[in-house]
Parts: sequence; structure tokens; C-alpha cells
Amino acid sequence: MRETTQTKSSDRILHDGFQLAKTRRTLPISLLRSREAVMELFRPMLRKYDVTEQQWRVIRVLFEAGPLDASRLAKGACILPPSLTRILRALEQRKLIEVRKDPSDRRHTIVQLTEEGEKLIRIASADSVAIYRDIEALLGADRLAAILDELEFLLETLGDRET
Repeated sequence: MRETTQTKSSDRILHDGFQLAKTRRTLPISLLRSREAVMELFRPMLRKYDVTEQQWRVIRVLFEAGPLDASRLAKGACILPPSLTRILRALEQRKLIEVRKDPSDRRHTIVQLTEEGEKLIRIASADSVAIYRDIEALLGADRLAAILDELEFLLETLGDRET
């Protein structure tokens, strides 16, 4: 049976001799708070171009990768497949993407940017680059690169693990 105790002095919980950190210093909360701090800088740009965060991720992935199968697009944009369907519908209505059946396998859907979608990302990318420059100016190029390297290491270490 596991030993669990509550210490009054620090309001921390011990499990098998391991003391839980304050919530603010946990990895999940720190990552969420960091994401929010970064996204607060990007949200005005997204509003300017009338796209949601998820729509922007889809457009960015398609711009970088070219036409993609919907499941690969969902993974690349970090969007759950059921949510992707709604996002694709909205982007298709705005004529920013084109959705078609894969001719080699009609069960799969291929998504690609339209000329209008490419035009949007080319215009919006100037604003996005300016925001990245501001972040780099605040953090320093070396520190920003180190943060991105550490996050990549975290993903390589913890991601795609068999559970």
C-alpha cells in the first residue's frame, strides 16, 4: 500500500517519499501558461486576418507541407480529427483550402491550400515574423533556440511512446 501524507507547512503531498511540486511549478501547468503567454502575442494578428488559432495551424502546415491526407494534417496541426472536419469546412467556405477525395484511395481526403489560402499566409506571415522578432528580442536568439531545442527533446523523449 502506498504511503500518502499531507504536510501542513508547505501544503504539499508526499507519495512514496516524492513530494509534489506547487501546481505553478508543474510541467503541464508551466507549458499551458507559456503557451498562453505566447499566443497572447499572436491573437491580434489572427483576429486581423479573421482566422482562429486552429485554422492558422492548418494553413501553416499545408503551406509548409503541401497537399496532405486529413489524418496527417490533423497530426501536424495538433488538432483532433473530429475538430479538423469543422475547421476544414470553415476554411473551405472561405475558399482558403480545397478538399477532395484521394484518387488512389477514395476513403482518404486530401487537403490543399488554394491560391487564396496561399495569398493569406504570404500576407499574414509578415506580421507573424514581426511577432517572432519581438519574442527573440525579449528572450535573445540563443535562449529562444535553447527553449525550442529543449521542447523538441521533450517531445522526442515523451512523444509517440507506446502506452
